[in-house]
Amino acid sequence: MTRRLIRRAVPLCVLFAGLLAGLLPRATSVAHAYAGTDRAQAERSPSGDEVAQDAGSSTGRLQSDGSLSDVAGLSAKDIWAVGQANAWDFWRNQGVITHWNGSSWSEVPIRGDATGAGHLRSVAAASATEIWAVGDGHDGLPYVAKGSRDGFDRVGVPQLRTGDWLGGVAASSGRLVAVGSRDGKAFLLSSGGAAKGTTWKTGQGPEGAMYGVALAGRSDGWAVGDSGSGPLAMRLTGSGWKQADLPEIKGGFLRDVYADGRKRAVAIGGVYQSGGISPLVLEWDGRHWKRVTPPERRAELYGVTGDGDGTFWISGYDPGHETEGFLLRYDGSRWTTLRGQEAAADRTVRLQAVAHVDDLTMAVGHTLDGKSRYVDLVERFAPPSGGADAAAVEAAPSAD
Repeated sequence: MTRRLIRRAVPLCVLFAGLLAGLLPRATSVAHAYAGTDRAQAERSPSGDEVAQDAGSSTGRLQSDGSLSDVAGLSAKDIWAVGQANAWDFWRNQGVITHWNGSSWSEVPIRGDATGAGHLRSVAAASATEIWAVGDGHDGLPYVAKGSRDGFDRVGVPQLRTGDWLGGVAASSGRLVAVGSRDGKAFLLSSGGAAKGTTWKTGQGPEGAMYGVALAGRSDGWAVGDSGSGPLAMRLTGSGWKQADLPEIKGGFLRDVYADGRKRAVAIGGVYQSGGISPLVLEWDGRHWKRVTPPERRAELYGVTGDGDGTFWISGYDPGHETEGFLLRYDGSRWTTLRGQEAAADRTVRLQAVAHVDDLTMAVGHTLDGKSRYVDLVERFAPPSGGADAAAVEAAPSAD
């Protein structure tokens, strides 16, 4: 799940680059995509990275300036993604919720809301009938929607007010946690039930903003973000949310977190440095957060997921291979770099979020061409016969 960084005193050129790099956009307004079903076999590049052989892809008429922000899956035939169209137009951008059924994407409407959703930043799948999405509303309030393949409804949360911002959501059956910022402080919104009459609770943490959240159990989870001077994390326990101790990393921030049970989690983000952003990965061992060093030293990291068995996938953007999709796989000791096919056309590929279900690893984001036009992007990474993941297919949503 990728988040917009909303607070930081940095040079404007660096901040603007960061906003465009991983924090802006989402999906297309009509998102019916077809991705070929062939699986690519892996081959090795001279650098040792795994890349994909030609696996085939299919695109159609693309909506303007669309990007996908987040993805969550229940199975390889039940995957959800959210984002926005018209990303450059703040007043006309359109939030989009799309569903993958194993062979095609289809937009799922949000019903009965005259004001409409703007930028949808995060999605969580608790069950086939309980999907949550959060982002911006065109009425100035944060947007919260709940639904299924039959459609979505905006959920009214009386405690939300103008100026609040939501960037991440996590859900399990009957439970939801969304995070963001309020009045310059970390903000948490939670619900203990999904039925009508649900009671909502809000809470605030230290100065800063939260961008990502993960639940490891009913009373265990993590929320991560930015304090304004360094990375910020809060932990959910039986007694509520409390700020966690992190390594001191000046200029650091965390965008996303995946909890693999109570004793294992990975949080990812970056460190602002002169002229750019370097990657930041923190690992939780059940007692402490420690910093680990990924192989790509200049990559920007946006989203993280895991398989529940100790392996994690991290999506992002590698400026050294900007025309290719970029993932990192980490098993706690070994890093593997996964790349999509290099395109002949001049473009920049940013994978803003990643989900892993069954044998499928799916990343979503956008491409940006030389004229600053966005096209939403899906890349599938599937294990070849040899075992390790290999980039398989990329496809952009098309209109029927």
